[in-house]
Amino acid sequence: MTPKITLVGAGSVVFTQGLLADLFTYPELDGVHVALHDIDPGRLATALAAARRIAEVRGVKPVLTAHADRREALADADFVVNIVQIGMGEATRTDFEVPARYGLRQTIGDTLGIGGIFRALRTFPFLKELGADIADVCPEAWLLNYTNPMAMNVQYLSEATGLTRVVGLCHSVYWTVHGLAELVGVPFDEVTYVAAGVNHQAWVLRFEHAGADLYPRLRELAAADEQLRRRVRFDMLHRLGYYPTETSEHSAEYVPWYLQHDTEIERLRLPIGAYLDIVAENEAEYERTRRAIAADEPLPVEGTGEYAPQIVHSVLTGTPRTVYGNVVNRGLIENLPSGGVVEVPCLVDGTGVRPTRIGALPPQLAALNRTYLSVNDLVVRAAVEDDPRHLRHAAMTDPATAAALPVERIFELCDDLVRAHGDRLQPALRAVLGR
Repeated sequence: MTPKITLVGAGSVVFTQGLLADLFTYPELDGVHVALHDIDPGRLATALAAARRIAEVRGVKPVLTAHADRREALADADFVVNIVQIGMGEATRTDFEVPARYGLRQTIGDTLGIGGIFRALRTFPFLKELGADIADVCPEAWLLNYTNPMAMNVQYLSEATGLTRVVGLCHSVYWTVHGLAELVGVPFDEVTYVAAGVNHQAWVLRFEHAGADLYPRLRELAAADEQLRRRVRFDMLHRLGYYPTETSEHSAEYVPWYLQHDTEIERLRLPIGAYLDIVAENEAEYERTRRAIAADEPLPVEGTGEYAPQIVHSVLTGTPRTVYGNVVNRGLIENLPSGGVVEVPCLVDGTGVRPTRIGALPPQLAALNRTYLSVNDLVVRAAVEDDPRHLRHAAMTDPATAAALPVERIFELCDDLVRAHGDRLQPALRAVLGR
């Protein structure tokens, strides 16, 4: 039977192109069925046309289908790749503009913080429907989630849908180590590394070449280069002893030390509202792709190195690999809460995806991760228990929000965001609670 891969949210055309460019590099997967689903007919048509162009350039002949109906797209799928963004750019701008009126600074706002909280809450109703559809029409499928906030979404899927074959995927570990290898002058494929923690706040625990620790070299480079020291990640390395696995713009949002201080914003060159520029560029890139297809112009067909195509290939062919996945913590990291979602190395082969046990993180790293996971848990509790108070509790617990605002203002901000997002939230969470 022909393997079937369903991309949900395929109208995110640029990301879809990258995934398919990777997928179509594997000769063993020639002829695979790729089903594309999106609720926007124009974006869906563009995604299908781009997929056909990429297949032609790669010299492969997959079965390509486009579906406005989600259940039809999911039927009998072996893999489901979720890349949906609920509310698109409009909702993201709301997540920045409303908090900015309160003086709350954000750089990316898609993982933690007030932006991450509301991005999760407007995504959960969709995830519940998606989980129900998968359980009904493709119960053995692997759900490979790219949608942020990664850890909140994977925890919600686990608790609200009962699905067990769920792995959250992010490229942050790969590209972090790739960049560090380049910085110390060692080929990436010669580096030995282990990272673990939570998504966007995992830690490079081992970074070695030929059995030698590369961390002393990193510290030497930072000591000699003021520009390196003016990055949040190197500041965290200096203070905590380990390097975090997301950009400085991301990392600054998950702790209370940086965005609340003008001097730190200047010292560490933090771009407030940076994600709004990314949103604008993504929208422009989609338009460029759409115009290129309409004019029958060439499209760039470049791979991304993303994990989803690697997992598909390994499961279908038995080829063993190690990837980094976001999975429910069942003894994987012993000093982080059970039931929270952690990011760890995962072994992949014909038997599926198997997370590896890390043991305990260094205590200072676990302390930060526990706060992150506490916010996540309260957001999930708000949705699973239909309790709007837990939405506010999550914002109160969030490090960056709590550092910036007194509690009454946090409640007012939550009320304003509830009003702004309106019916994107499940009904019980639309309540305005006041101070």
